[in-house]
Amino acid sequence: MMTYLPLLAIGLVAGILGGMFGLGGGLVIVPALIFFLKMKEFDALGTSLAALIPPVGLLGAFEYYQNGHMNVKYAVLIALGMFIGFFFGAKITLGMSPDVARRAYAVFLVIVAGKMLIGK
Repeated sequence: MMTYLPLLAIGLVAGILGGMFGLGGGLVIVPALIFFLKMKEFDALGTSLAALIPPVGLLGAFEYYQNGHMNVKYAVLIALGMFIGFFFGAKITLGMSPDVARRAYAVFLVIVAGKMLIGK
């Protein structure tokens, strides 16, 4: 039971932030699994991707849709790109050492954070 509570908490936080900001897997779940549950990087990545397989964002997306805040055509095209992209992303990442993958991810987060802070 003790292992289930942290996992549910990670999912809850990822879900709330996903509903608020459209994020979850890479920004919340992967670091939480690595830092709090001491998972290896690749195990955390695979677990995060597996958690995204069911339509986890369905209720949140439906709420945005009902309030007129969704471009369905864009969403479908992005989902198609993600479907293909996740395969190649996994292939690329699994070809790296865990240290290189972790550093690449950290650089990505710093770049995104800098862009968000600086603005347009």
